Amino acid sequence: MQFLYLFESNRNERLNDLLLSFYEGHEKDRDYLQFTDELIHGTIENLQEIDEKIQALASNWKFERIARVDLAILRMAAFELLHRKDIPPVVTINEAIDLGKEYSNEESRRFLNGVLDRMSGELGRPLRQAE
Repeated sequence: MQFLYLFESNRNERLNDLLLSFYEGHEKDRDYLQFTDELIHGTIENLQEIDEKIQALASNWKFERIARVDLAILRMAAFELLHRKDIPPVVTINEAIDLGKEYSNEESRRFLNGVLDRMSGELGRPLRQAE
């Protein structure tokens, strides 16, 4: 989520350069970084589809007015919901809400939950199971 926020703020820079500077100083194991890379690249590669989905489901909100932190959280969660069937939707939603609690404001939790709940309702798969 932090990288997606950074990416949105620095779209003119090359993705690999941003990733290298982002990973500097992170002392995580290779598996953790591999999962992070999958989320980052998957989200960015599917950004148009994800943004269109968010716009359609965030009724009463102009896309441009969504807080950048909330947008980064929504984009990552949308990628997981739409493309990572190995992650149960309820886990994705709960983690997104937790990120909103930590990095955004009180209203964020309801907004994130509303959009992601509508998105998960369109998936046609069990909410509490991975496929």
